[in-house]
Amino acid sequence: MMETRLKAYRGAMVAALYAALTLGLAPVSYGAVQVRVSEFMTLLAFYDKGLIPGLTLGCLISNVGSPFGITDMLIGTSATFLGLYFMRFCRSAFLASLMPVFSNGLLIGFELNYMADLPLLPTMGYVALGEIISVTILGNLLLPLFLKNETVRNILDLKNKKP
Repeated sequence: MMETRLKAYRGAMVAALYAALTLGLAPVSYGAVQVRVSEFMTLLAFYDKGLIPGLTLGCLISNVGSPFGITDMLIGTSATFLGLYFMRFCRSAFLASLMPVFSNGLLIGFELNYMADLPLLPTMGYVALGEIISVTILGNLLLPLFLKNETVRNILDLKNKKP
């Protein structure tokens, strides 16, 4: 019972931080050319699959602020979830960081093509580039530093996992 509560608290904290970063940096968080800084946190799923629900919820809450509303809440959140899900099977943080690049590039690219009549392939490329910046570059640079903090590791219950 206590362990279930702790998992729920961890998930809620991760969701809140993801949503706060996305909404707080809204001008660069939405659209064809976007660098959703909060996406660096998706690499947490590589270190602990138990954080997938919190990260997914954070994305859903963030997409409430999207100009594409319910469509982005469904498609955007699904894209993030797929990236998180496939991270579980990766052997390195670098490979894991590419999962959201593919899932978001494809799904968000299609969404923006349909909703905003943007050209499909360039839009997919721009979204993928934003994910490379936020997850592959920022995530692989910042997350190991973030996880070296003992307080963060204790809050996320990652005491015995290597960053």
